[in-house]
Amino acid sequence: MATTWHVLGAGSLGTLWATRLARAGVPVRLILRDAARLKAYEAAGGLTLVEHGQARQYPVPAETPDNPAPIQRLLVACKAYDAEQAVAQLASRLAPGAELILLQNGLGSQDAVAAVVAQARCIHASSTEGAFRDGDWRVVFAGHGFTWLGDASHPVAPIWLDDLKDAGIPHEWSTDILTRLWRKLALNCAINPLTVLHDCRNGGLQEHHCEVAILCGELTELLERCGQPAAAQDLQQEVERVIHATAANYSSMYQDVNNRRRTEISYLLGYACKVATRHQLNLPHLNQLQQRLIVRLQSLGLPSD
Repeated sequence: MATTWHVLGAGSLGTLWATRLARAGVPVRLILRDAARLKAYEAAGGLTLVEHGQARQYPVPAETPDNPAPIQRLLVACKAYDAEQAVAQLASRLAPGAELILLQNGLGSQDAVAAVVAQARCIHASSTEGAFRDGDWRVVFAGHGFTWLGDASHPVAPIWLDDLKDAGIPHEWSTDILTRLWRKLALNCAINPLTVLHDCRNGGLQEHHCEVAILCGELTELLERCGQPAAAQDLQQEVERVIHATAANYSSMYQDVNNRRRTEISYLLGYACKVATRHQLNLPHLNQLQQRLIVRLQSLGLPSD
């Protein structure tokens, strides 16, 4: 009998994965915050995926965290700042040998989750897929991307990758997943905060070439000091390529700020600055960028952590 995918977090990526798995006939269950959210979801009749302009609803079963059924496979698709607490609520339900797939942005939350579920295998994921919610329980698939998965402590690929293949989720098992995560962290630190501060789409950063270049220099220094030379290689060229390729897009941090939502600053820029301090590395422009972003968030009444 196929193992059920429990999906924690009905945001854009969680919904995108849940609907595609369900479409492929893979058993999926959503875990929602509380009884009120569950009631609202059941009234809606399921999750809706909008793809190529076509909307289709999938009646994925849902439950609350206090459901007693054991969990063997858990896709953690909530925000980085919610992940540790949300997983801790489910720790007692995790079956022996349970596996968690962590889809969080940035770094730091993965280690926090692993610490509260020492009995489980935590698999890191890094995704470039584009999706956004245009209503409750609805997600629009905005751009084909790729998902890398890996486990630095146990490099053998799990057999359930076949489920992702069946679901049409482009993916690859990576034996150097930490390099992928550090590289994505650096890209996000070089692009996302500046789009907020300059109030622009990604392409608008082409007018701030010098600022981007200086940040890339400091981030390269940080990656090399952290033992991630592969993640540091040609970082500026990659950042400029992403800015050009996604010129019409708004960064995820820009969207969070624009929608008056909490950002993941602590797991992106905050994490980078914290690690730099730990390594006694002086990165003045990166630290200044963090302070400017904190001031902007506070001026909008948004959390700065």
